[in-house]
Amino acid sequence: MIPFESLDKRLLPGFERRRFFVEGQPVLAVVGGKGPPLLMLHGDPQTHLCWHHLAPRLSERFTVVLADLRGRGETHKPADGPGHEAYSKRAMAREQLAVMRSLGFSSFRLVGHDRGARVARRLALDHPEAVEKLVVMDIVPALDFYDQADAAIAQDYVYFFFLTQPQPLPESLIAGDPEGFMAQILTGLSPKTVPYDVDALDLYIKSASTPDAVAAMCACFRAGLHVDRAHDAQDRRSGRTISCPALVLWGEEGVVGQRFDVRRIWNNWCDDVRFAPMPSGHFIPEEAPEATLAALDGFL
Repeated sequence: MIPFESLDKRLLPGFERRRFFVEGQPVLAVVGGKGPPLLMLHGDPQTHLCWHHLAPRLSERFTVVLADLRGRGETHKPADGPGHEAYSKRAMAREQLAVMRSLGFSSFRLVGHDRGARVARRLALDHPEAVEKLVVMDIVPALDFYDQADAAIAQDYVYFFFLTQPQPLPESLIAGDPEGFMAQILTGLSPKTVPYDVDALDLYIKSASTPDAVAAMCACFRAGLHVDRAHDAQDRRSGRTISCPALVLWGEEGVVGQRFDVRRIWNNWCDDVRFAPMPSGHFIPEEAPEATLAALDGFL
């Protein structure tokens, strides 16, 4: 595996690697550019490098912060607990808010893909004063996902149901071929070959395949089914919505675009939302970087 530092230098020139400590635990972020702050949160099973097509160009106008989420890359990977609180998107959002405050930013623009979009959405709901604009890519909220799941969705997104099984069943089965499992996710959610940078793909697979990273992935999906879904239900009962301007992107060729009524779902969660379907499958930042950048330019 190519060292993290070497790939950052090649794919994110001019960005500075920073290590933050939140409640004593390390969170890795790379920071570059000048201008209004922009936090970008990656998906699963990836790292901050998934933004390498977009971040250097966005850094011409923004101070761009690319963080590794809890459980991925060079950020800490706490053990799961009985309530899965360590990997609730609420806890993960608080951690990313602390990173931005450590940099001196009390409010910022926020972009997330996949798991990062789930964290970003929760941050916008729980800390509306901090989020000026929100972009989420290729998700529907946990409550909508699990309540609307049918046989076709379960077949397409099998790991949403496999990874939530009680410990240690999924961890033990993945241990037989962890790299093969991660590679299947990274290549199996788009109908066409995803044009990954070969070294970035290698890093995604190998860094996500360590025992602690596999355990973190399982814990994060269990949190989605249980505590995140409960938080969503509380919000729905109380009528709480996302108040900042929001942009929702999804891959027209991916599962979210084909299986869910994206506009209807997000209209129920946002006060001010617009939509931009992308010519891609799930991994939008690397499958359709130019279309993604155009959508971000028009919104951010």
